Amino acid sequence: MKKFLLLVFFAPTLLFAQAKVDTIEVYSKAMNKSLKAAVTTPSSYDRNKQFPTLYLLHGGSGAFSDWHQKVTEPGLVNRLAEQYDLIIVTPGVGPSSYYFDSPLMDSVKYETYITSELIPHIDKTYRTLARKESRAITGLSMGGHGAITLSAKHPELFAAATSMSGVMNIDTRTWNVAGELASTRQAQQKAMLGDDLIYDAPFSAYTAVGLVDKMKSNKLALLIDCGVDDFLLETNRLIHQLLLENGTPHDYTERPGAHTWSYWTDALPFHLLFIDQHLTR
Repeated sequence: MKKFLLLVFFAPTLLFAQAKVDTIEVYSKAMNKSLKAAVTTPSSYDRNKQFPTLYLLHGGSGAFSDWHQKVTEPGLVNRLAEQYDLIIVTPGVGPSSYYFDSPLMDSVKYETYITSELIPHIDKTYRTLARKESRAITGLSMGGHGAITLSAKHPELFAAATSMSGVMNIDTRTWNVAGELASTRQAQQKAMLGDDLIYDAPFSAYTAVGLVDKMKSNKLALLIDCGVDDFLLETNRLIHQLLLENGTPHDYTERPGAHTWSYWTDALPFHLLFIDQHLTR
């Protein structure tokens, strides 16, 4: 009898379970428009159980797909959803909206959208653990501002909040950028918030540094992270100092790097490690 050796080769992508990404549209009644989001579920989602949720926010002039398309490690979000067995939601918002509600513009109601429309939609549509102890929020640049300010204003929704290279102060005078960008951003802010916007201390409640007292009373887990060559470094150092002064527990990190996708690609796993410690499953 002849014996045959059967060699079977598997493509690398078939050797381990894969997370799945849905692109959805969510209608905002507050703004009378639909916005896209990507929802990443781990392979274990096929089983009958519920999952914690991370809201991962994009930066200025970004899009809901940024965290899937611009990272320097392809498939990073999928890998982390799989590794930590959680749902990751990357919503899209207006290009320079800072995730707040404008008192002047009906088209800029992104605080309401995230907290009162998107999160309830995700909890209704997906098998989430729909409670604050199982929900966290993070983001880069403008999205870092969104993560810190939304969690400060809505502590009933989140257990932890982190920021990567975040705009911790919307006052462009504190940014290390060319004057043209600073003046453009300031004009956009005043269009949304009014010409009488006050940038100096005591800071406006529309900026992260103006919410440090809420952060103290909320007692959420906080991590603030920025590169030493980032143009927003001084805004991050400012909020760190204010949190030290009012006695708010938080983690603060400065690492080599600038305002780049390489930095954020390296940062996100570090933030997930922190966030995972504070989520209830």
